[in-house]
Amino acid sequence: MSTHRFSLSHAEVNTARMLDKMIDAAPGYELIEIEGDAAFLSRRADSRGDDAIVTEILHAAVAMHRAFHLERQNVATNLCPCSGCKEAGNLKLKFVAHVGDVATQTIHKRHKLVGIDVILVHRLLKNPVPIPEYVLLSEALYTTGEASLPGDVHEISPELEGIGTVRAYFVDVGDLDGELPPLPGPSWRGRLGRTFAAAGLGMPYLMGMRRPRADRALTRG
Repeated sequence: MSTHRFSLSHAEVNTARMLDKMIDAAPGYELIEIEGDAAFLSRRADSRGDDAIVTEILHAAVAMHRAFHLERQNVATNLCPCSGCKEAGNLKLKFVAHVGDVATQTIHKRHKLVGIDVILVHRLLKNPVPIPEYVLLSEALYTTGEASLPGDVHEISPELEGIGTVRAYFVDVGDLDGELPPLPGPSWRGRLGRTFAAAGLGMPYLMGMRRPRADRALTRG
């Protein structure tokens, strides 16, 4: 049980670190909420033109993907032997993007987006895309900037609960950043520093002072 709690504490800390780096890589977007191991971001669609919207989304996805994988590498190569650190190297990143109309709602000073288009993008998270890392565009977004996408685009038609059959289009996120240089390798000094950082940040969870998100979810009313 102690070993399990130790791994859970590091998994919680490591997930937060990777999400932080990923969100920081998209400064033009507003963080609406964290949902488990996913981040829900939004920004106002501007008037630069339809193709520019899709291009900007793809650039943001590439930046977030690279930031995520750099931090994932840092986590997986630290010197901690627990599964919460070592299994981080197996984590993947997926993007779902949509453009539509939303309403804003404030509850207990927390800003939320609501509406059918918000539901749609959440439903699209459960899809039959057969590759581990991708950018999935809703049909509404795809048709606004089809010319901005690379040549290898695939169509799917998932059945979404409460919505019905929709069309969406995905590209391999690796194809979008194929010309970037490889990620720099971690130094021994950096690996040692990140090991101590994981140990320190995970201590509140290990001692029961904070609970992992999975435990908190079990107690929600």
